[in-house]
Amino acid sequence: MSADPGGGSVLAAWERFVQGEDHIPGVRPLVAISWHRCREQYRVDPHLTEAPVALPEFGHAPEHDVVFAELGFRAASVANEVGNLGCVVTVTDAAGRILAEWGDQATLARAGGCNLAPWFCWSECAVGTNGMGTALEAHGPVPIRGAEHWCRAFHDWFSAGIAVRDVVTTEPIAVLNICCWRSELPASAESWLAKAVTMTQHPLRRRARDSGAELVAAYTQARGRSGAALAALDTGGKVVIADDMASVLLGVPACTPAVDPTLRWNPGLPELIAAARYAAGQAAHNPDWVGSTQIFAHLADEPTSISFRPVFSSGHLIGNLVSFGASDGAQLPQAEGSAHPSVQPRRLIAIRGNRMVLLRLPEVSFAESMGNDVWLSTEQGRLRAASLSLDKLDNELADSGFLRVHRRYVVNLSRVREIERGLKGDLVLIMDGRVNDRVPVSRRNAPAVRRALDI
Repeated sequence: MSADPGGGSVLAAWERFVQGEDHIPGVRPLVAISWHRCREQYRVDPHLTEAPVALPEFGHAPEHDVVFAELGFRAASVANEVGNLGCVVTVTDAAGRILAEWGDQATLARAGGCNLAPWFCWSECAVGTNGMGTALEAHGPVPIRGAEHWCRAFHDWFSAGIAVRDVVTTEPIAVLNICCWRSELPASAESWLAKAVTMTQHPLRRRARDSGAELVAAYTQARGRSGAALAALDTGGKVVIADDMASVLLGVPACTPAVDPTLRWNPGLPELIAAARYAAGQAAHNPDWVGSTQIFAHLADEPTSISFRPVFSSGHLIGNLVSFGASDGAQLPQAEGSAHPSVQPRRLIAIRGNRMVLLRLPEVSFAESMGNDVWLSTEQGRLRAASLSLDKLDNELADSGFLRVHRRYVVNLSRVREIERGLKGDLVLIMDGRVNDRVPVSRRNAPAVRRALDI
C-alpha cells in the first residue's frame, strides 16, 4: 500500500513545505498547522531518522496513575485483537515519552529501528507531526497517515492517537495510540480510541466534583475567620465560588458554588489564571507555600493585591483560596504574575481550505464553539480557528477587548452594535457587519457584559 494517502499530492506538498513554501493544497488543516509548528516553532529536522531518548520522569498527580493503569489495560486488550494486522499500541505520557507498547512482534521489531519504543520521546517538538505528539497538541482522535508525518523516515507508518486530558486544567495526561506499518488502520480505530478515553476520564470527573465540594467547604470555613474578599479557585484558575466583593472583582456570580468542573467560571483575567497555575505548581512541591502578587481586576483602575493559600485533600492539591487586599507569603515572579497587562497575540490563525489565514484582532467579530471546533466570524466570512479550545482563546484575548458572554461565545466588544433585551431580561448582542449576527448572553455572564458595556 502507498504510504501517501493523497496519492502523491501530500508527499509533493510536504516536499514544498519543508523547502519553505506555504501553499499546500491537499493537506488536511490539522496536519498543515502541525507542519507549521514543526517548521517555525519547534524547528524539527524533517530528515530525522529516529526519536530521541526521553528526559527523566517528571512528577504527576497521584490520580494520574489510575489513568496510566486504565490505558495500559485497554491497550493490552486491543493489542490482542489487532496484533495479527501488524499493529502496535502504545501509551505515552504528557511529555510524549512512550511508557509501554503491545502488538505484533515483527512490527515491534521494525518499530524499534526508529525508536518507536518505551523510553523514547515522540512529542511534536522532538520528532514533528505524528499520532502521539500531535494528539498532545489537539483534541479528539488524531489520525496521521503516511506522508503526513513530518519526518521522512516515518512516512511508511499510519497512526492515530488521542490524549486523555485533565478535566480541570484540560492539560494532557497521557496518549493512547495505535499504528500500523504500510497499511491503513482498522476502520474502528478512531471510535475505539474515543471510547477508551471517555471511559478513562470517568474517575477523573468524579474526583473533580469531589474536589470542588471540598474547595467550597474550605472556602466556607475560611470565610468565618476572615473579613477579606475571598474566592476559591481550582488548579486551572477557574472560580469555584466567590463572595460578594470577590465576585465583582472577578466578574463572576456571587456566592454560587460551581462544583462540577464543566460549570466553573472563567474570570477572563489571564494574569490571575497564570498566577493560580504558578501557585498550584509551587504548592505541589511545598505544601506550606503561601504567595502573593498583584493583578488588574475587573472594574479596578489600580492593581489589586491578592494572596494564594493552597487547599489539599488527602495530600493532593485541589486548588487555592484567594484573598483580595492581602499580600501574605512569597512574591510571585514578575513573569508569572505581572501587575501589567500581558502582551496578547496580535494575530489569530484561521483555516480556509488548505491555507492558513492570519487575522488582525479588529477583523474578528466573535468566536463560537461548535462541537470540537471553534469558528470565527470575520470580515472575510466564517473561518475555522486553528485553536481547538474556546477557553484557551478566551484566556489569550481577555485583555484585548474580548469577553466571554456565553459558554459557546467570546465577542469583540468593539464590534457590538446593538443590545436587545428580551421579555425576561435576557440580552442578545447584535454584532456589526454585513449580516448583523446575533449572539446570546447567558444569565451568569450578563452582569459582566453590562459592566463591560456600561449599561
